[in-house]
Amino acid sequence: MRLNRTGVLAGVAYMALGVAWVWLSDAPWPVAVLFVVVAVVGAFVPGAANHVSLARAYLAVPAAQYAGHEQYAQLAVIVALAGLTDLVDGTVARRFGSPTNFGGGLDPVVDGVFLGALAFGLALGGAFPMWLALVVLVRYLLPAIGGAVVLASGRKVELRHTLTGQISTTLNLTLIGGVALLRGLGIDPGNLVIGAEIVLPVATVATFVHLAFALRRPAPT
Repeated sequence: MRLNRTGVLAGVAYMALGVAWVWLSDAPWPVAVLFVVVAVVGAFVPGAANHVSLARAYLAVPAAQYAGHEQYAQLAVIVALAGLTDLVDGTVARRFGSPTNFGGGLDPVVDGVFLGALAFGLALGGAFPMWLALVVLVRYLLPAIGGAVVLASGRKVELRHTLTGQISTTLNLTLIGGVALLRGLGIDPGNLVIGAEIVLPVATVATFVHLAFALRRPAPT
């Protein structure tokens, strides 16, 4: 990767929005550094679609802030925006250029950053079990590490979504977002949390098994 115009412009725009959010909210100013870090990394990321995906990495900061401070109305807006970027990035990729191997690898990474921040924020606020937040983190961290190791070994693989991975991400967003929504409405999310404690670990294991089989297949030439 190298420095590119799209990455620089997107990074400046996102960073400006992030700093404005810190200024207008009660977030501590040091968190603005996180926006700067993502913007610097993003300056080397090519393609408009990838920057739609990268928006979720920026949104992870306010998600954690609002979840941890039980500001559920604001959190609902952030979750909705994150869901919208997840729906739109693939369309943008197809409209402005074919989906790339890099984009296929980036998408689950930013999903993990956002959902991990959301889950840990809710756990710190007492709305979500900490152990389940760790499961959510591991769900995305291990595949990212595994993919990086495979690529570093020189093996040619095709990075793309798997069906179980897409289902797992949808379940994570629906269940974790649902807990936040119910708390915001003043409704006890206990039953939903119990469902998440059963469904999310099972979906995570299914994703790992599917990925293991997918990585055994060579990439098409």
